[in-house]
Amino acid sequence: MTAWPTTEPAEVELVSGDARLAVDLRGGNLRALTVGGWDVLDGYPAGTVPAGRRGGVLLPWPNRLRDGQWTWEGQQLQLDTAGPGKPAAHGLVGWQRWEVLARHSDAVTVGTLVEARPGYPFRLAAAVDHLLGEDRLTVTVRVRNAGERPAPFGAGMHPYLSVGATADGGIGDAELTVPARTALDLDGGLPTGTRRPFDGAVGRIGDRPLDDALTDLTRDDDGWARVALRGPAGALELAVDPAWPWLQVYSGDTLPEGQRRRSLAVEPMTCPPNALADGVDLVVLDPGESWAGTWTLGWTAA
Repeated sequence: MTAWPTTEPAEVELVSGDARLAVDLRGGNLRALTVGGWDVLDGYPAGTVPAGRRGGVLLPWPNRLRDGQWTWEGQQLQLDTAGPGKPAAHGLVGWQRWEVLARHSDAVTVGTLVEARPGYPFRLAAAVDHLLGEDRLTVTVRVRNAGERPAPFGAGMHPYLSVGATADGGIGDAELTVPARTALDLDGGLPTGTRRPFDGAVGRIGDRPLDDALTDLTRDDDGWARVALRGPAGALELAVDPAWPWLQVYSGDTLPEGQRRRSLAVEPMTCPPNALADGVDLVVLDPGESWAGTWTLGWTAA
């Protein structure tokens, strides 16, 4: 037998008017979103390894888990980390294969299975629905407990929003409003146990470093909370439904040179960093039970 698995990058592309979306089936990432000549998402070339979890699906936890350690129902659990003293970061699905479950010209659903393993002895089915319009992307993350015991998890996504900057530091010229009133105090990206008030009327970002886990979201009458980012290329609005009580806002200060502070990560999250250990806002699904959360990204060109 001489068969080999495919070695070509695998992705699916949607088109609606001038808008084009590429979903990477390695990790389920939002690899690219362009509208005409505007890269609305600061993505990465097909087949390359993205820095900073660009466009990533964060499951079964977003953000960081201190030392990869947590306890559930009296069982001490240890997830893989990058080394001693390092956290476990951004979940388990970032490099595994996703498959196309349903597809139309302007919509696609991709999915994967989180198998039980040391450190996370639960089984989850995950699906992400993408609907592309001429001025808006709608993303719904769905999770179902495919195991035989209650399963705790958190979810998030990691899009980097671009409003025209192409050089390091260029995001400083953008104007930002975040509908959040409380920030979690962090040290090395992990909670210290305290919180502080947050003024979401950021205005011009300038040299301000942002890497904040935010909650107490201010919501409109429809229950959605809306982030506004404006720059030379146009205006973006990222909106989250009530299933997402947290946002992480990150200005990319620690990214590699050539990618630093040129875009803004705005991450919808169900829970804050270290939630598996702290138990804050974890979702727990009984066997067969499902959860879903929707967020949207709208654009208006300058």
